[in-house]
Amino acid sequence: MKKFMDENFLLETETAKKLFFEVAKDLPIYDYHCHLSPEEIYEDKQFKNITEVWLGGDHYKWRFMRWMGVPEEQITGSASDYDKFLAYAKAIQFAAGNPLYHWSHLELQRYFGIYETLTEKTAPMIWEKANAIIASGDFSARKLIEKSNVAFIGTTDDPTSDLKYHLALAEDKNFKTTVKPTFRPDPAVNIQKDGFAEYIEKLGAVCGTTISDIDGLYDALRSRIEFFHQAGSRISDHGIVSVPFLKADKNEVDAIFKKALGGEAVSDCEAEKYQT
Repeated sequence: MKKFMDENFLLETETAKKLFFEVAKDLPIYDYHCHLSPEEIYEDKQFKNITEVWLGGDHYKWRFMRWMGVPEEQITGSASDYDKFLAYAKAIQFAAGNPLYHWSHLELQRYFGIYETLTEKTAPMIWEKANAIIASGDFSARKLIEKSNVAFIGTTDDPTSDLKYHLALAEDKNFKTTVKPTFRPDPAVNIQKDGFAEYIEKLGAVCGTTISDIDGLYDALRSRIEFFHQAGSRISDHGIVSVPFLKADKNEVDAIFKKALGGEAVSDCEAEKYQT
């Protein structure tokens, strides 16, 4: 019988094993899309426990826990780090077959040398064992990146960001991994979301102008794209559920934009015209 998720996990043929162990295993990672914090990378954050590493900013785990009915207090709320870890352990034991189940156990194996299955019963033991390893000082943000052989990181960044940590990292010759920003303009696209008008005001302030029409928005976004480009960004990222396509001329789009800026409700049809 095969061991639980051993080194040949998902490698079902001899060809697969050969390609992985002889070709892919030691290649550097070029991570074009992630949600790592450039601030934590620059400051080389030292994590206190496995909850900080695993659950501090992982929206995939958060979403899964919500699906499983975990109270928000034990996800992003005021519950203790141990209680949050225990809540995740209770949930993940029912997720065999879900990629989160695979990722969690592979991480326990590859980074902590822990091969036990994570369940409500094993959680206290795994908590203690993992935290003892983290306390060794070998689990800072930069050390984890270096240990994972990561050559490039593309973070996820709002157009209004000053990118100060990216600029600082570019000057840091002691860190070999390249970290660059990714332009993620969702808040300027999601015209029906709460806070849209406030976001456009913030975008204008960053650009030193007042955005009052669609031309002003175009100019502001172009200026931020240029700023990102100067900081080394060559990638954009868009969180869309579907690809919008409803034709509208510029005057109509401008009217829709001004309607949203004025706090009026925008219909689904109008939103799709604007997003197109």
